[in-house]
Amino acid sequence: MGFDGRDRGAGEGQLQADRQAEVAAAAEALRAGGLVILPTETVYGLGANAADPAAVAAIFEAKGRPRFNPLIAHVADLETAARIAVFDDRAHALAREFWPGPLTIVAPIRDPEAVCDLARAGLDTVAIRVPGHPLSRAVLAAFGGAVVAPSANRSGRPSPTTYDDAMAETGDKAAAHLDGGPCAVGLESTVVSVLEGEVRLLRPGAVTRVQLQQIVGRLAEAQDDAKRSPGRLALHYAPDAPVRINAKTPEAGEAYLAFGPWPESPRVFNLSPTGDLAEAAANLFAFLRAADRIRPSAIAVAPIPEEGLGEAINDRLRRAAGYVG
Repeated sequence: MGFDGRDRGAGEGQLQADRQAEVAAAAEALRAGGLVILPTETVYGLGANAADPAAVAAIFEAKGRPRFNPLIAHVADLETAARIAVFDDRAHALAREFWPGPLTIVAPIRDPEAVCDLARAGLDTVAIRVPGHPLSRAVLAAFGGAVVAPSANRSGRPSPTTYDDAMAETGDKAAAHLDGGPCAVGLESTVVSVLEGEVRLLRPGAVTRVQLQQIVGRLAEAQDDAKRSPGRLALHYAPDAPVRINAKTPEAGEAYLAFGPWPESPRVFNLSPTGDLAEAAANLFAFLRAADRIRPSAIAVAPIPEEGLGEAINDRLRRAAGYVG
């Protein structure tokens, strides 16, 4: 089961008055160069004005993030995206199908001032998307420009999928913060590059390979374009405890992330008792964090099928375990 770009979800209507005040405060904080804890359907982000190098530098400092790793620019709509990046027919087709939603498109930069050089890691391309969470889109619309918003965790740590986890990680660095509830997807966005030649899949996510191929045909692999995507470090999304993947059973002292039917235990965190990949994706980072809190000798993870969302789940698990996916 993957993300359907036509399912925009609840919450598209009028925001309540208290939400409107929070949105206005967040937009003002961004204009002032501050950082904002921002909910999306994928994970919670730590947002800053993409055009402000000092604000972007504050994100790197708050996260301890390597500066060669580019950030994703979030915008309110396709029209804004097309003013910032050069979109060909394939990019437009992908955006119309999957936006708002968990797809990031890497395209040539059109307006370098809209997303500063530091946010793009010095590249001539920009990674851009329209998020699916109505609260984040409301902030983006009120702000009026692009907001870079990497996951609101310290670099290398599991991404936060709840407001409390985001606040625990980097909340003390934020001038404003919005609680949008648990993230519906729970994995970072799929990233594709739409440059010369074939469309390349740089990072798997909730928009699956099959869904992408239905729009643009065959996908090439990352190769040299991998540097244009965030989330490509070998050790990424890692808890403090070492991670052991494809473990059919846990060993003594380990916590266990099960998948499918498994006996209940205080040291077992079942990603999906029914073997549902969408449920497993939504639970992955929260359960890695929960398992880490019991201070196990390691976190063992059950085998996850590679098809559909399993490709993205296994990518994150391989990186948590210290392997390049």
